[in-house]
Amino acid sequence: MNSKIAFSAARRALLGGAAWGAFSLIAGCSTETPVKLSDLTVQTLDGQPVDLARFKGKPVAITFWATTCPGCVEEIPHMTALYDKFSAKGVQVIGMAMSYDSLSQLKAMSTEKKIPYLILQDKTGAAATAFGPVRLTPTFFVLDAEGNIRYQKIGPFDTVRVDQLLTELSKT
Repeated sequence: MNSKIAFSAARRALLGGAAWGAFSLIAGCSTETPVKLSDLTVQTLDGQPVDLARFKGKPVAITFWATTCPGCVEEIPHMTALYDKFSAKGVQVIGMAMSYDSLSQLKAMSTEKKIPYLILQDKTGAAATAFGPVRLTPTFFVLDAEGNIRYQKIGPFDTVRVDQLLTELSKT
C-alpha cells in the first residue's frame, strides 16, 4: 500500500476517533460499564461512613461536584428537579463532593441552596477513581439497578435525555 494512502487513512481514523470522543463529551454517552460499588465507602455531611453498595438494586443519578465549581452550582436546580420527580419512584439522587471540599463548605452550600438530595463526600477519592476516574466537575452519571453506567456526561447533563432514562429505569 502506498505510504501516503496509509498515512491518510490512519489520520482519518485518528481524527474520527477524536471527533467521536469530543461528541461523547458534549452529548453524553451511554455504556453498560459496571461500577464496582462494593468496598466503596464515602461519608455523609455528619462524617458518618456510607457503603455505596447499599444503592445497588435501585437506579442512581449521581453527580461529582465541588462547591467552588460554577457549573456544579448551576446544576443544583437540575439535580433538585430530578430528586423532586424521581425520589418517590425509588431513584437515589446523590451529589458526590470531591475529596478537596471540606465538610464545612459542603454543609454551608447544602444549607444555602436548600439541597434536598443526599450529599456525600468522597474523602479518599476512591469513588472518583471507581467511576472513571472522575477528574472534572461536574461529571454526572445514571446507574441502573445493577450498577451499570447507562449515561455519563462531563459538564451540564441533558435534562430531557436523563428524564427519559430515569423514567424508563424507575419502571423496572
